[in-house]
Amino acid sequence: MENKNILRRFTDKLFGGLNMSWPVVIIFAVATAVVTAVFLIVPVFQNTSFMRMGETMEAWVLFAIIIMSNCKKPLESALKTFVFFLISQPLIYLLQVPFSEMGFGLFMYYKYWAIWTVLTFPMAFVGWFITKRNWLSLLILSPILLLLMLTSVSSFMFTFRHFPHQLITALFCLAQIVLYLYAFTPKWLQRAIGFFVPLIAVIVYVIVTPKVSYSGNYFLPDEPVLSDQAVVTVENPNIAEIRVYEKDQVYINGKDYGTSDFTITDGDKSYHYTIEIYEDDEGHSQLNITKK
Repeated sequence: MENKNILRRFTDKLFGGLNMSWPVVIIFAVATAVVTAVFLIVPVFQNTSFMRMGETMEAWVLFAIIIMSNCKKPLESALKTFVFFLISQPLIYLLQVPFSEMGFGLFMYYKYWAIWTVLTFPMAFVGWFITKRNWLSLLILSPILLLLMLTSVSSFMFTFRHFPHQLITALFCLAQIVLYLYAFTPKWLQRAIGFFVPLIAVIVYVIVTPKVSYSGNYFLPDEPVLSDQAVVTVENPNIAEIRVYEKDQVYINGKDYGTSDFTITDGDKSYHYTIEIYEDDEGHSQLNITKK
């Protein structure tokens, strides 16, 4: 009898040793929906990694892989994964209705998850073949590993700037990567490729992608009336590109986080402002314009 270590016994049980009957799938769907709704409703979880369970994919990837790997056939995997999402996702919104001012209007956000629910059927059919634990498993896992690596690296970067925000997300995604490679790829070469190729791809993506992707039209705080001849001079053009959009608005294309003064010259009149582009605690880019 093979002498398996604790981690191997754990992964063998989690990814292939569970009874994934239809009642279990339904209970699993309802339970995850209830937990997710709690994270979204209870104020203490606001702006935490736990709240992300109702907004992003990383936790649901784990749930889907648990279901897929505990099915006997690819069609069974597709059907059960599809039904799991078909129950859990709308239930999350339904449970929030009594606690939200939007009421049933919350379901306007369900469209995103409805599309993914439909896609789970073919994805889980193909995904079942990760149970073969070979090079095909690595190929099928590749998009998942890339998504998790991107989320992990991005979250670690955010944690560095706003400690300890998103630290749990960063560690959770990294743990999933290690767990899937350990469970579904038996060779060290496969594991090395599965870890370092996504990591290198994400590092390159982070380097070449602008830090800020933030643009739009904004009213100036003192609401001046500008002519078509008005010219904008930005002290630090690396922060933002600014130009007059209409007589009382400017178009701003944010490039980096930071602060810069800018001046609008319109004939013999000059208007002086300061623009600040920053990242809030939720990871969203924000912009403030103040008059000097």
